[in-house]
Amino acid sequence: MTTKFYDRLSNDLTQLLENPFDCNVTIEVGEEPASQIFEAHSYILQSRSPYFKKKFNESPFNENHELKMPDISTKVFNVIINYIYGGTISLEKLENSIVFDLLIASHELDLDELVEHLQNHLVTNNSSWLRLNFAHVYQTSFQKNFEIIQKFCNNIIVKHPETVLESENFNFLPEDVLISIIRLDNLQLEEDKIWDYVIQWGMAKNPNLPANLDEWTSDNFLTLKTTLKNCLPHIRYFNISGELTLKKLYPYQQLFEPKLWLDILTRFLTPNEPISSPILPPRNILNVTLPTRTRTTPIPSNIITDERALEISSWIDRKETPYTENNPYEFKLLVRGSKDGFDVKTILKFCDKVSNTVIVLKVKGTGEIIGGYNPLEIYNNMYGQWYSSENSFAFSLKTKNQENSIVSRVTNFNYAIYYNSSDSYFQFGRILCLRGNLKTGKGSICSTEYYEKQIRSNTSVFSVEEFEVFKVSPKK
Repeated sequence: MTTKFYDRLSNDLTQLLENPFDCNVTIEVGEEPASQIFEAHSYILQSRSPYFKKKFNESPFNENHELKMPDISTKVFNVIINYIYGGTISLEKLENSIVFDLLIASHELDLDELVEHLQNHLVTNNSSWLRLNFAHVYQTSFQKNFEIIQKFCNNIIVKHPETVLESENFNFLPEDVLISIIRLDNLQLEEDKIWDYVIQWGMAKNPNLPANLDEWTSDNFLTLKTTLKNCLPHIRYFNISGELTLKKLYPYQQLFEPKLWLDILTRFLTPNEPISSPILPPRNILNVTLPTRTRTTPIPSNIITDERALEISSWIDRKETPYTENNPYEFKLLVRGSKDGFDVKTILKFCDKVSNTVIVLKVKGTGEIIGGYNPLEIYNNMYGQWYSSENSFAFSLKTKNQENSIVSRVTNFNYAIYYNSSDSYFQFGRILCLRGNLKTGKGSICSTEYYEKQIRSNTSVFSVEEFEVFKVSPKK
């Protein structure tokens, strides 16, 4: 019988990491100037990670035995290096986005055991977060071949394809991800609607195509056909009714090869005639009615989606697991810059004596969406005054150019919110300072004082394309 003293071994190796002795490798992690140096032992790294073994064998160390890993954050690498030395990992205090970054880094370092564990952890304990960030999660899991998360995502897609196809990120999906979806045999969606989504995706890739199909030239159709050449073979044309073929396929007949188009027409005009084009089997549509998401009135916003409103509601309720559907709050529009004017005085006037408000702003030139939640009553007072709050926060939302949302809560409660209608000021501490005319002025800025962390990496002044203020109330 063999006795294994793994706990003692893990502890001793962890001590070796914490008190470096005879290290022959330094690893610079993260991007300067916030990078951090980790000292390590090449023989431990090589024995635990195929990535490091390959790295050390491919090229000899330079004189200083240095490695640079700018794409991995220091927080993520600290978890990884402790796992490599001690074989232990603690995820309880990590944000879900960090756990997902940890999964990606573990994959890059060929830490198969950790990759499997992290996938199971996310699927079992954080499925709501995966759903909220579904498009990004699915795309990454497909690219990295995260099989456990892929299976989780595919199960959602086949039952609720709108999760991806109606998301704000659908038009930005890579081609291979879109193909992986439309190839699913049990995708619970009519074939003509799949066709509509594919056309939508192709049009988004070619924004210069005329909006009116009657104005299209042969070159326009050729452009779209070239974009969709790898997607079109996966549409099951012979499972679309004759009526819908006439309505939806006929206007785009120039996308089809002549032989395929002739076979499509033959199938409906003379169904007994043989055709030579391949016929894909019909999708396995279930006869039972699948549970659907509760349909609610869309948020009346030109800036944020329902998905982002769910995220803000989660922050209001301090939820560790974010809402993914059935928002408990109603967002009632109070002010919109393009309708009511862009001066801060307008906000203070329209929202006087109103509490529990959310302001969202779209930054001009960058597409950033920033804002804040204010639980206090807004006062249209002439003289500047600070007001105390424990629950206010500022945020920047996930967009095409920002991978993850950021929420920053107030830390100095006495300097949470500031109003001054005389000077046209409205501030969340100093993390979000709105001043004067938000569209034409040059006074608004984001800093960090009185709140946890920055919501913008750019601390210079900004102006906005649009802003909106909402009254947030619990739904009855």
